[in-house]
Amino acid sequence: MRLPFARALARPLILAAVAAAIPLASAAPVAADSIVLGGYPVDVSEAPWTVALSSRDRFGGTRAGQFCGGVAISPTKVLTAAHCMGEDVLGAPPEQMSDFRVIAGRTDLLSDQGKEIALREAWVNPGYDPQSNAGDFAVLTLAEPMPQNAVIAMAAGGDAAYTPGTSATVYGWGDVTGGGDYARRLRAARVHVLADPACGDAYPGGADGTYLADSMLCAGEETGGRDACQGDSGGPLVAQGKLIGLVSWGSGCGRAGQPGVYVRVSEVMRTLNPGGRSAVGRTA
Repeated sequence: MRLPFARALARPLILAAVAAAIPLASAAPVAADSIVLGGYPVDVSEAPWTVALSSRDRFGGTRAGQFCGGVAISPTKVLTAAHCMGEDVLGAPPEQMSDFRVIAGRTDLLSDQGKEIALREAWVNPGYDPQSNAGDFAVLTLAEPMPQNAVIAMAAGGDAAYTPGTSATVYGWGDVTGGGDYARRLRAARVHVLADPACGDAYPGGADGTYLADSMLCAGEETGGRDACQGDSGGPLVAQGKLIGLVSWGSGCGRAGQPGVYVRVSEVMRTLNPGGRSAVGRTA
């Protein structure tokens, strides 16, 4: 799910190909077919707005350099997690990495399906606070456009998709078990949007992080088992056909009582368009 993420700490979820920079904490074992914990395989055609962020120079070629996820909100704009863009992760500003690519339209990371698109610009939310994990989002501008049908609409504030109990799906290529077992093929997991009081009880503050209802939402199952994990950071949480969250942080992977925490997309929209003008992406 997230990156600065050793879920035993407050895990922002990034693939730890640079293990020294991104420590991982293992969680309880989960079924062998679970990536995006408790998940199932999907073809990217079912979620064409789901993309992988890649740098082979930094993360190696075993999984095409994938280290985080992202989601297309317009043909040339991709949302991801701010913590994926840190120099502690990438070793340099993203625009200075000649091999930084957004992999679109690819189910198996090692196939030649889809396209690898260069980065034109990366904008990291200046309000991002790595201590609280608030404001954990960034906008990537692509050097060439994705197809319009590969774009997902964002759910504005007050949308019914944010209602507690709503069924949602998280997508990514992240850790299968919480122990550093990463997938080559895209996975999805069905979770439920949880009520803010329950999320606040799970993360009241301290080492595991602080849940802030105005800018975050959490999703999972009361009994655990289905969740995002390392390597899924920045990937999409979708409900009722709309983007409602970005994988951000949490404590462990798939643990009961410790759901995944996501960037609330309505807050992203408010930050990017404070006057409600000229939205970066589509709304619904």
